[in-house]
Amino acid sequence: MGSTIWKGALHFGEESIPVKLHGAVKEERISFHLLHRQDQVRLQQQMVCAAEKVPVPAEAQVRGFQVEEGKYLLVTAEELDRIVPESNRLIEVHEFVSSSAIDPFFFDHPYHLEADDSLEPAGYGALAELLQETGLTGICTWVMRKRAYHGALQSLGGTLRLTTLRYADELVSLASLGLEEMPLAEKELQIGSELIRQLTAPFEPSKYVNEHRQKLQELLDRKARGEMVTLLRPRMLEPTAADRLLEVLEASLKKAA
Repeated sequence: MGSTIWKGALHFGEESIPVKLHGAVKEERISFHLLHRQDQVRLQQQMVCAAEKVPVPAEAQVRGFQVEEGKYLLVTAEELDRIVPESNRLIEVHEFVSSSAIDPFFFDHPYHLEADDSLEPAGYGALAELLQETGLTGICTWVMRKRAYHGALQSLGGTLRLTTLRYADELVSLASLGLEEMPLAEKELQIGSELIRQLTAPFEPSKYVNEHRQKLQELLDRKARGEMVTLLRPRMLEPTAADRLLEVLEASLKKAA
């Protein structure tokens, strides 16, 4: 696997399994620098006092929490350090729940968990197999890089994975949006069901690529070769009118057939 970003142990009941944590995703982004248009020298960011209009050095800066307009509670770095969660290098498994009971909206950032062979891990394979067979997920808490996390321990292909979970108060409930129910005709439902059936296929994520990043890379490559670049205005699709939905569904069904 890739580089280890954290070492510790999975702990539940009387069991303790040494593990290593690896990132499971990587961000593929094309980054730009801000330059001075006149001489193309990189710009530097400065913190400027809004009242005096002068740069403020780091030693003169302090964090503040706004309680009302123009009034702040000052918090020092020492005070923040005192409430940093204590790390014990353990991923505590508190309970096991049905994997299907977890709303996908809760899943955040995934990691691979590898058995730490240097510490003769026992039970890793058995735990991975049991989670796979039972369809259960372990709900865990741990501390990493001075932050407390809670997450989901799952098994895939004989390997354990750990995904951080969002907290319940971070999700926006559907009820709070006050969405209106959309009327549905039986004919629309039948055609829509048939269209979905025809378009059903195995999930192959490699079929889909980041087209925007590809086009951006092509733009940069052409500029690097000194080519002239002509930009085309993207075509905007008009939303389907409600009274034409059935017509559009039937046309899509014929196209997919």
